[in-house]
Amino acid sequence: MSGRKPTRGGALSGRGGRSINQRVKKGRGLKNSSRRWIERQLNDPYVQRAKAEGMRSRAAYKLIEIDDKHHILKKGDRVIDLGAAPGGWCQVAATRIGSTDEDKRIAAIDYLEFDPIPGVEILQMDFLDDEAPGKLIEALGGMPDVVLSDMAAPTIGHRQTDHLRTMHLIEVAADFAIRVLKPGGHFLAKTFQGGTEKALLDLLKRNFRSVIHVKPPASRAESVELYILAKEFKGRDTDEASLADG
Repeated sequence: MSGRKPTRGGALSGRGGRSINQRVKKGRGLKNSSRRWIERQLNDPYVQRAKAEGMRSRAAYKLIEIDDKHHILKKGDRVIDLGAAPGGWCQVAATRIGSTDEDKRIAAIDYLEFDPIPGVEILQMDFLDDEAPGKLIEALGGMPDVVLSDMAAPTIGHRQTDHLRTMHLIEVAADFAIRVLKPGGHFLAKTFQGGTEKALLDLLKRNFRSVIHVKPPASRAESVELYILAKEFKGRDTDEASLADG
């Protein structure tokens, strides 16, 4: 993590917060889609802000904006971060809960390798591996107060298949959260507009006091991504603790 503390949400201004409207010239052997992606990155104020503030990714500001409004991260919490690479959410969470190398309160998992972050125990493995849930709890040293998931399945170009694969990840993450969260805990996961299945929503509504969809300003307007936020876990005093049971 950079020595600069991640700022709280709000208007983008000053260094790293201004669109400079750069364009990539044609005729460089780039496909139009690649050229548009590069232009979007160059002109994205959140990308510029992330570079200026030493954040691993622009996604960090999605969590900052969500937490500023909904207050899911508190000092002393324990957090599990699913699909954590490259570590932007871990950076934000570590600062807000006060996790340090001397007292690590975050366990993060991704099958991709990423650089260490102070206060974070990183597992490089697939969350869908049978051993992953137990290893996460062991690495955390206890049950979590918050489970975060920014997971999305690698795309293959077939829209329906890509959607189903990502929804499966969300369902597994939700089932995991219900199995491990402390009473009163929170679950935040990426989903997509029109894509949250009724069975999943019903499961979360049975087990949490509040379930809402949120789209933070840092989520690009043209993107179909949303986040589902389930707050105040009721506890495991119900037989309806997994999608398999429903």
